[in-house]
Amino acid sequence: MPYGTSAIKLIVLVRMDDIMSLTPVRCCLALECGRAKLYAMEDLSNYEKLKEDALKFYNEIGRVHSPAFGQEIQFDAEGFNHIVFKSPRTERERSSQIARFKLLPRAVKLIKDSTTYQEYEETLKEFEVKSFKKKKWKTLLVKYWGIIAIVDGRKIKVIIRKKGDNGMLHFWSIVPGWVTNKFRDTKFTTTMKGDPEED
Repeated sequence: MPYGTSAIKLIVLVRMDDIMSLTPVRCCLALECGRAKLYAMEDLSNYEKLKEDALKFYNEIGRVHSPAFGQEIQFDAEGFNHIVFKSPRTERERSSQIARFKLLPRAVKLIKDSTTYQEYEETLKEFEVKSFKKKKWKTLLVKYWGIIAIVDGRKIKVIIRKKGDNGMLHFWSIVPGWVTNKFRDTKFTTTMKGDPEED
């Protein structure tokens, strides 16, 4: 079935009478909404392929020099894993993952071009670490930086993270939108909106 027909069918399922009563401009907006839903459905059906392509692109990045920090930012496995999982046991909605997959090239561009960051936060987090082949919990100071800009017509935020005093700066997340400040774990300094650990 042609895309246009499918898009119109999505609208008909809402209410054909409502579409007929709309002004031409609003009718076009309704049809565009139908197309957007169709494309979203197609993305979800191609999720595994999109994830595979995104992972391949991500692994090829390696490191990116950041003028804002005067050093390289690592794109390690933790960063991609965080795109897929909001927390260790909670997978993000697939629509959210797909949006972030598609924004990865913009994230690289933003890190390369930005000369400053707009948000900063320090907080304490517990991490499971290995010590003499035994697992134990260790509390580390975690720092987050948020770089915000409009890149190729999309407003995005890239989060850079550092764990502990000796940790490397690494890509943590790309966020197409974020929420207002809220209480989190022990928080020393923050200018950041949302929760950088989950965003």
